[in-house]
Amino acid sequence: MNDFPTFARQATAALRALFPETPLQRNEFLSDRHGAEIWLKREDLSPVRSYKLRGAFNAMRKVRAQMPDQQRFVCASAGNHAQGMAFACRHFDVSGRIFMPVTTPQQKIDKTRVFGGQNIEIVLTGDYFDQTLAAAQAFCAEARAHFLSPFDDPDVIEGQASVAVELMDQLGRAPDLVVLPVGGGGLASGVTSYLRTVAPETEFRFVEPLGGASLTAALIAGAPAKLPQVNSFVDGAAVARVGDHTFRRLDWVAREDVLLAPEDRICVTMLEMLNHEGIVLEPAGALSLDVLPELAEEIRGKTVVCVTSGGNFDFERLPEVKERAQRFAGLKKYFILRMPQRPGALREFLNLLGPDDDITRFEYLKKSARNFGSVLIGIETRSADGFSGFTARMDAAGLAFRDITNDEALSEFLI
Repeated sequence: MNDFPTFARQATAALRALFPETPLQRNEFLSDRHGAEIWLKREDLSPVRSYKLRGAFNAMRKVRAQMPDQQRFVCASAGNHAQGMAFACRHFDVSGRIFMPVTTPQQKIDKTRVFGGQNIEIVLTGDYFDQTLAAAQAFCAEARAHFLSPFDDPDVIEGQASVAVELMDQLGRAPDLVVLPVGGGGLASGVTSYLRTVAPETEFRFVEPLGGASLTAALIAGAPAKLPQVNSFVDGAAVARVGDHTFRRLDWVAREDVLLAPEDRICVTMLEMLNHEGIVLEPAGALSLDVLPELAEEIRGKTVVCVTSGGNFDFERLPEVKERAQRFAGLKKYFILRMPQRPGALREFLNLLGPDDDITRFEYLKKSARNFGSVLIGIETRSADGFSGFTARMDAAGLAFRDITNDEALSEFLI
């Protein structure tokens, strides 16, 4: 007998002591664009602006039911899980020790402290998350505290399944397709475990950041496999290894149903939702929406639910998001060019620019050459097509140049 749906509904009912169900909203903008019924399950509107509170609360609730004397909980997190655990600690009036990397932005530390109040202690240790995790687990063993995993825990998975319980009740029918972001797999394994039982006709698509495709790696290997490196930009889903418990619930997934979202393209989606809809999403929260254009043919005329998993976005990152989005859309490029060091050379170069081209960066990199100087130049334009004409005019003028926009090493060092 499959008791998972029953446990998921129990978790959902218990959550009502903390907050009402998050909205399921039909999005007119996306629905009209794709000729489908696009619904957003707005986990970015939970009290901690992510779904992570659900799993943390359910795991803590069940631990305390089984071990009423357990008063100490520990986690390692630099973001949403820390905030969810802090909120749950305050609700249950238990003690929480939250280990965070030294490099964690102050904004996230402050928010975690606000949610947990006097019930939590924040420990900053380690430059990298693996170091932070090791410190947290060592403390657990010494203090006999309970380690609260961000995803690889059956009770956490049950808690995340409450997203599926709510969306089914709110929609009143089974959706044709549910699009889910994947990091460690807690949300995806919980939602699919529930819906595959109560709505077996519903299909799924999964989205991972291109630089953190841990589920894809596990499906290829047939077991969880650690990625050699992870791009941390999509911090809410940048996980090096999918969980053991979560993969046991996701090993049926077909590789072709897991889509990879380039980090820069996610930035385009984030800005679009902010500018068109006024919806603030963190990079991981935009994953399910980012792949809709790829799914355009198969979703036309269907009912699709996208889980917007989080909205903990630090607006200090907005310039970086805009920069990445422009570069992905081809509206901004960086060049290194050799410019003659003589009177009038700069004026001649400026005449090569089109009417919609704007110089956003101009910097001499090297002045040792007698007759030529190397220049780093950034150019922004209104249409990506304009760059072909610009580079053609530079060629015709005999300028030596190199486009470094997509050269990760040079871009990171120079830009």
